[in-house]
Amino acid sequence: MNNPPPQTTVISTRSTVKKLRESPSTFSKIPFRSRKIQKLASHAAVDDPTESPQPSVIKIPKSLSTKPEIDTALNHLRLSDPLLAALISTHPPPKLSTCNSPFLSLSKSIIFQQLATKAAKAIYTRFVSLCGNESDVVPATVLSLTPQELRGIGVSARKASYLHDLSDKFSTGFLSDSCINTMEDETMFQMLTSVKGIGPWSVHMFMIFSLHRPDVLPVGDLGVRKGVQCLYGLKELPKPLLMEQICEKWRPFRSVGSWYMWRLVEAKSKANAKAQTAEGGGF
Repeated sequence: MNNPPPQTTVISTRSTVKKLRESPSTFSKIPFRSRKIQKLASHAAVDDPTESPQPSVIKIPKSLSTKPEIDTALNHLRLSDPLLAALISTHPPPKLSTCNSPFLSLSKSIIFQQLATKAAKAIYTRFVSLCGNESDVVPATVLSLTPQELRGIGVSARKASYLHDLSDKFSTGFLSDSCINTMEDETMFQMLTSVKGIGPWSVHMFMIFSLHRPDVLPVGDLGVRKGVQCLYGLKELPKPLLMEQICEKWRPFRSVGSWYMWRLVEAKSKANAKAQTAEGGGF
């Protein structure tokens, strides 16, 4: 995919958004780029929009698995986007969660779909118990469970078919934990969305939170869209094309930029709730 390289100069956000709306580029349904050696902005000052920072060459990690890799991502985001830099300074850095096997993570993702967290956790706990324990949640075990057994622990008939389709694709070798851990983002996106019940949003969440892939932009996630709208002062929620264009400057660490959009929305929500409580207390 031939995408423009990361920006190495800082320009006005208002003018950027205006130009993006006037001259949209072709939208890619798969917002990823292969990890290669890329030129990124150096430590030049970002408060002078006329100054062009000198490029430096770094290797993009396959996964944000260590603190130094996250620090590299944060440094790039600070230099490439002053508005995001201010947000980063007000929140702690992302914390890495423990990586489960891809099959277990995808199975859990299917179970959690469109359910309240408490209900989803209860069903997932019963699902793991039915398999034995988490280490026993493997394709052969899940395929051995009948739809009736899965229905008995609260898994819908549709989700039972999704779990069986996922297990079948792992059993036949179409997918595997090892290939998922090593394949490029674009290929993974195409292969995982071929599984029943796994759509673009589920793949994006899996790549960010399970695999810790650094350059994923979930253009369909409401929280990330609201964060971009708030950060850049947009009148409306940005659509996928505008999201792609505005967040291009975050490459190759758009996953981390997205993480801060969730934090921004959470902070704004808490501030609004606090203001409403204070206002109500005056009556």
